[in-house]
Amino acid sequence: MKLMEGKKGLIVGLANNRSISYGIAKACYAQGAQMAITYMNESVLKRIQPISKELGDAKIYHLDVGDEDEMNEIASIVEKDFGKIDFIVHSVAFAPKEALNGTYIDTTKEAFTTAMNISVYSLVELVQKLQPVLNDNASIITLSYIGAERVIPHYNVMGVAKAALEASVRYLAVDLGGKGIRINAISAGPIKTLAASGIGDFRTILKWNELNSPLRKNVTIDEVGNSGMYLLSDLSSGVTGEVHYVDAGFFVTGMAAVDEVDGKNVLAWDANR
Repeated sequence: MKLMEGKKGLIVGLANNRSISYGIAKACYAQGAQMAITYMNESVLKRIQPISKELGDAKIYHLDVGDEDEMNEIASIVEKDFGKIDFIVHSVAFAPKEALNGTYIDTTKEAFTTAMNISVYSLVELVQKLQPVLNDNASIITLSYIGAERVIPHYNVMGVAKAALEASVRYLAVDLGGKGIRINAISAGPIKTLAASGIGDFRTILKWNELNSPLRKNVTIDEVGNSGMYLLSDLSSGVTGEVHYVDAGFFVTGMAAVDEVDGKNVLAWDANR
């Protein structure tokens, strides 16, 4: 029997076939899950229609997490198609582009509020609205990044938003735990996604992670997807309130491992080999 056989869920924020949530959706579908996916606008709809086919004709819903009316309606739409569901993937984050340039101290109140509402409160509100249609022992995951706990160039207000997101996971874990409902975050390494395209010098961040992570590589959406499927399946029935790192081990490093030997950048721990 497949790990997700009989389970039904909602993937919120899948933008295209390079999205981390696409990797999670694929892994869940491969293990027998049924799901619906949401889109925000027509350009995203065109990209996810082929993905819907790939996922066994997954239902497609329009959902703008900043629209109160649509958030109020999502539970009834899900219930009509699925009855109750077993998992939610929250893959939503946004900050105005200007807030990801320059310095954090120059963040405007408007940009700060937008980042918090879309990137953090959307998780809280989504759980609020969908809680009545969640089966006992359901599982929820959201997506974070190491910028929540360490300063990453150009991440700025998104780092603060991700820190609030991780804190929300811990508080929601307590609120939901009485029903056996679990919630966790995945802190993925840098991946070339649509969201990442708005971060300055992202190619440098990718290279830095590759050179300094213990596994000497960047992770793929399939690797993150498999970890997401684990957290949504019954295999992780004893896990909640956690931040699960899928970043080739980068989070354990305390200092840069890059050194220069004979004019070339190498890993310091390999320099004498």
